[in-house]
Amino acid sequence: MTWTFRFKCELDHKIVDMLVYGEEIVQCYSTIRDIACLTNKRLIVCDTQGITGKKKEVYSLPYRSIDMWSSENAGHFDLDSELELWTKAGHFKLKLFGKCNIAEFDRILGNGILNN
Repeated sequence: MTWTFRFKCELDHKIVDMLVYGEEIVQCYSTIRDIACLTNKRLIVCDTQGITGKKKEVYSLPYRSIDMWSSENAGHFDLDSELELWTKAGHFKLKLFGKCNIAEFDRILGNGILNN
C-alpha cells in the first residue's frame, strides 16, 4: 500500500471524533483527495472514494504494530522523500512531496513508535 503526502494541512474534525482518551494529533497532511494524521499513538489515513467523495475508508495503523521503518530524503533530481514501514499487517510506503519535511515526519513517527 502506498500513500502520497503533499503538504501540511488543517485538522479534519471528523478525525477528532475517532481519537481515544489521551490521544492527540501531532500533524496533519493532505494527500491527493485525502487527509492523514499522525497522532501520539497511530497513523490515521482517511481515504476518500467514489466520484462524489462521500464514501470514506479510514486506515488506522497503531505505532505498536510497526516493527521497522526507513526514511529516504529527496535528492537533487528526486523531488520526493520516502518512508517505508514494515508492520504485522504488511509493508507500507509513504511518499512526501513539496513542503513535507521528512525529518519532522521521521521524528514524530519515531517518537510514537519508541515511546509506546
